Amino acid sequence: MPNTSTRQKHGRRTRRRRRADPVRNELVSSSLESAQQCLLNQDYGTAFAHYLLVLNLAPVFKDFPRESFRFTLFKWAEELDSVGRIQDLFDCYEQALELFPSDEVILNSMGEHLFRMGFRDEAADHFHKALKLRSDYPEARENFYRVANWLVERWHFLMLNDHGRNQKYQQAIQKAVQKGCNTVLDIGTGTGILGMCAKKAGAAEVYACDLSKTMYELACEVVSANGMDGSIRILHMKSLEMEVPKDIPHRVSLVVTETVDAGLFGEGIIESLIHAWHHLLLPPKNEYGEQSATGRVIPAGATVFGMAVECAEIRRHHRLCVTEVGSLSMAAAGELHSLVSCSSEPDDSMEPYTTERLSRLPGGYKPLTEPFTALNIDFNNVQELEGLSSREVQEMRLPVTQQGELDALAVWFQLHLDEENSLSTGPQEDTCWEQAIYPFHSFVLKPQDELIVEVSCRDTYLRLCSVAVLRDGLKIHFDRHVDLQYPISNPNPEAELCSALALQTDQSRAKDFCMLECSEMALLNHHDYHQSFCTALAKLISQLKVKCQNQARGSAFQPDPAVSTRCRSPFYVLDVSEGFSLLSLIAASQGHVKAFSTVEKKKQQEVLKRLAHSNNISEQHLEFWFNSMEDEQGMLQRPSTEKLWSAIILDCVETCGLIRQKLMEKASLARSLLEEGGRIFPGKIVVYGMLVESETLLLESAVQGQEPTLGFNIAPFINQFTVPVHVFLDFSTLACRRLSESVELFVLDLMETNANYTNREVKVSCASGLLSDIPFWYHIYLDEEISVSTLSQTSHWKQAAVVLQQPLEVRAGDWVRLAVKLHKSTISILAHIESTPQQME
Repeated sequence: MPNTSTRQKHGRRTRRRRRADPVRNELVSSSLESAQQCLLNQDYGTAFAHYLLVLNLAPVFKDFPRESFRFTLFKWAEELDSVGRIQDLFDCYEQALELFPSDEVILNSMGEHLFRMGFRDEAADHFHKALKLRSDYPEARENFYRVANWLVERWHFLMLNDHGRNQKYQQAIQKAVQKGCNTVLDIGTGTGILGMCAKKAGAAEVYACDLSKTMYELACEVVSANGMDGSIRILHMKSLEMEVPKDIPHRVSLVVTETVDAGLFGEGIIESLIHAWHHLLLPPKNEYGEQSATGRVIPAGATVFGMAVECAEIRRHHRLCVTEVGSLSMAAAGELHSLVSCSSEPDDSMEPYTTERLSRLPGGYKPLTEPFTALNIDFNNVQELEGLSSREVQEMRLPVTQQGELDALAVWFQLHLDEENSLSTGPQEDTCWEQAIYPFHSFVLKPQDELIVEVSCRDTYLRLCSVAVLRDGLKIHFDRHVDLQYPISNPNPEAELCSALALQTDQSRAKDFCMLECSEMALLNHHDYHQSFCTALAKLISQLKVKCQNQARGSAFQPDPAVSTRCRSPFYVLDVSEGFSLLSLIAASQGHVKAFSTVEKKKQQEVLKRLAHSNNISEQHLEFWFNSMEDEQGMLQRPSTEKLWSAIILDCVETCGLIRQKLMEKASLARSLLEEGGRIFPGKIVVYGMLVESETLLLESAVQGQEPTLGFNIAPFINQFTVPVHVFLDFSTLACRRLSESVELFVLDLMETNANYTNREVKVSCASGLLSDIPFWYHIYLDEEISVSTLSQTSHWKQAAVVLQQPLEVRAGDWVRLAVKLHKSTISILAHIESTPQQME
C-alpha cells in the first residue's frame, strides 16, 4: 500500500513557489494603472477603490504605492467630509488601517477627523498611538497637545495645586466617615483624589465614576499606583445611569462630588444629586431621627453671591461698542451681540453665562452695587433640589452705589462642605474657579438708582437677569433688542430719562439681531485692526490702478487687448478669515473691487448685505464664496478661469494666541494665485517674546512640588497631560516678574517663501530669577509700513507662553540661548544658559 502520509521522512524539501496567476496579475496591474489615472483626473473615490483592490490582492506591493495611497485617502476623506458622509469617511480610514496598522501618518489623520467631529477621547488614542510609533512625529505631538487641553482641562492642575482646598475636602470627608458614613460614592471622580480620601479615612466601601474615558483611565492608574485598586471600584459612566444592584451592590451613605462650575449648576450637579437621592443614596435622616443609617452629601450646600459691574473688557466681548469699522458705518447692522445672554427665558441657542477671572481682566472692573445673596441651596434636601427649577422668579432690588455703565452681573459662590469647612470662589480668592459673568446690553446707572434683578433656575441653570431700574420713582424696563446706551456725562438727567422711556415703546428700533462668538464681537470692536486693513487695502488697490494705467499708456501705440480688458475689470479680493469678518466689505468699499467673503451663516451674510447697502456698496461688488461654489473643494481657486486674485486675506493667528495650523501651506497656495503685484494679507509675521518668572503659569500647567498631594501619588499621571504652551494668556495682567526685554524670536514671511527658515537661535541677556516661561506674541505686517500687534490691550487676540519643563535658575547678566524651531505652523522653544568664561573657571 502506498504511503499516504504527507509528512516527509527524509531530508528537507524546498517549498515550492506559488504558481503565478496571470489573471490575478493582470487585474492587479490594470487596477494600479486605473488608480493612477483616476488620481490624475482627481477622481479620488474611484482611485481609492482601485488601490484597496491592489493592496488586498497583492500585499507585496504595499510599500510601492503607500505615498499615493495616503494622498488618495486624505483627498477622498476631504470630499466625504464636505458632503457629510461621515460614516463612509471613517470606514475608509478603518480599511486603510487594516492594511497599514502601524502607519503613524494615517493614524494621525484619522485622529484629526475624530477631533473635529467631537470624539476627543478617540482622537487622543490615535494621536498617542502615532507617537508611540514615532516619538519625534511633530504633527501627532502638536495634535496630542491640542487635544490634551480638552481632555484634561487646565483647572485640574490648579485644583491639585490648591493645598487649602484639598485639605478642607479631606477634613470634611474624614469627619463624615468617622461619624458612620462608611460606604462612599465619588461622582465625577477626576483623578480619584476624593475617593482615595474616603478610603484613607476608613470607609469600608468606595465607588467612583467618571463619564470621560480619559479621566476614568487616569483615575484607574492613580488608584492602582496608590495601592487601592482592590478597594476602590471605578466605573466609566454617568452617575445618572447607575443602578443598584447592577452597578453598585447597595445604596451608599455618602456622596462626595465637585461637579460644580463657575455658575455652580453648569456641570449638572442638581440632576446628579436628585438621581443619587432617589437611587444611590440612603435616605436622609427624618424629622424624628428614627433611621439608623442615613445618607448625606459633601458639599452640603452653597450660597450664591452677585454684583453689578462696569467693565470695558467684558463690554467689548459682548456688544458692539463702535459706530464705524474700517470706514464703514455700522448703523444698519442691526443688533449684534454675543451668544451669551442673561435673559430669564431659556434659549438653547444661547449660553446663560460666560466665565472670567475678574482679578485678571485688563483695565479692571468697577462694582456698581454691593455684593448680594442671590441664592441658597441645601444639597442634603432632595425636596429643595427637586423644586429648584419650579421656584418662582425672585425679584431683587439692588441700591446702586457708584455711577457707571452696567456691563454685567458677576456671580460667585461659597461651597459649604460641612458645618465647619467651606470654599469661596469670590473675585478676591486665589482658587481654581473663575467667576460667572452674565453680560448685559448696557445702561448707565447712577447713585440712588435701584437695579431690579430677576433670579431663576428654570432649566437647572442659575439665571440672573437685569430687567429694570428704578429712578426718581419711575421704572425703566430694559430690552435686549433696544440700545440703551447713553453718555455718562449727560448734563440733563431728565432728558435722559425721557429718552429711555421713549425707547421702551419705539418698536422701530427693534431691528434684526445677529449672534456672534465673543471673540468675533471683540474683533468687530478692534479699531486698529480694521483701520490698518482699510489703509493697506486702499494702498494696494491704488498701486494696482496706477500700474494698470501705466501699462495702458505704454501700449497706446500698439493696443494690447489683454491690458485693456484688465483695466476695465475689477480687482478681485478673497477674504478667507475664520468666522464673521468685515474685511471683504472693507475691500469692496475701495471701488473697482469685487470682494469674495467666506462667511457662511445666513444671518451673518444678511448683516453684510445690509451694511453694503447702507454704505453704498453695490451688490455686484460683494459675493459669498460658498454660495457661488459648486465644488466646495475649490477654496482658494481663481474667481474665473482667466482671472487671478489681487489680494487674498488669510486669518493667521488663532484667538488663543497660536499660529493657525497649516498657515504656511495656505500661504504657499495663495501666492500661486496672485496676479502680478498682488499681495497676501498679512505679508509677514514677526514673533516676539520675553523671559519671565511666573508661579501662576507653573501652577496652571502641571502639579508642582515633590510632595504627594494629600499623601497620594497623583502628579506623575496627570502631568502626562502637561502641554508645553499655555494659551489664552493675557500678558498685561499676568502675575510675573520680567527677566528680560522683549526680543524678536522668529519671522514668518508669507510673501517670500525663500526668506523663511525653520530654526533660529537667539541670545537673551536676563536678570536674576527663576526662568519658568517665555510669553510670545506677534506683530502682523500687512505691508512693510502697516502692522498690528496681538499684544495690544484693544486686541481681540490673547497671548501664549512656552512653559519650561525644568525652570532655569539665572543670575543677572547671564545669557540665555533660545533655540526657536518652526515646524509647519508650530513654534517650539528650548532654553539653556550659555556658560561664560567666568562660570567655566
